[in-house]
Amino acid sequence: MSTLNSSSEARANLLVDGDLPSEQGLLAWTYDPSMAGHVTAQSNAGVAGRVTLVRIMIRRTITWSAIWIGLAGVDAGASLANCYLGVYDSSGTLKGATADISSSLMSGAAPKALTLATPFVAVPGTYFIAMLLNGTWTTNSLTFKASGAGISVNANLSAPTLRYSNLLTGQTSLPGSLTLANQSTSIINTGWGSQWYGVS
Repeated sequence: MSTLNSSSEARANLLVDGDLPSEQGLLAWTYDPSMAGHVTAQSNAGVAGRVTLVRIMIRRTITWSAIWIGLAGVDAGASLANCYLGVYDSSGTLKGATADISSSLMSGAAPKALTLATPFVAVPGTYFIAMLLNGTWTTNSLTFKASGAGISVNANLSAPTLRYSNLLTGQTSLPGSLTLANQSTSIINTGWGSQWYGVS
């Protein structure tokens, strides 16, 4: 009697609970968006100028052109500038970044695809989606769809492989490289940083 090789058997026995990114026209996501609730942007004093990272696993080679966010709440009175999304690889090298997304955060509470200035080819591996916000806003008004999982999401993990983390202060642009060994949870522990992201 013949037997399946391990990879074929694994595929044959794979049980999928919920939608896959491809079933929503996406290439990957940090987790199923149906698991995302609201998280506040806290105060601008607590978040502005800090780079927050969410780990994402890419399992096949893709051309990465855009990052999707779930903008849950808009602060019409906010004053935003120097706000960016970007992608870092496991060595901490910036692979792609958006132009300033400040205007995109000022209207339209909805899922949004924010394009990278230059698409790049992402081979399978570990990546980190970075968010940088700057400006002023009313606490609890500028909100993003997020898991709300808190510090438990980093159970049994340590830098440089934390799923949710933050780095640096006083940044007005995404640096060309990050030292991922310096990942911190100083603001992640307060509930910020678990944003849902999609890839297209």
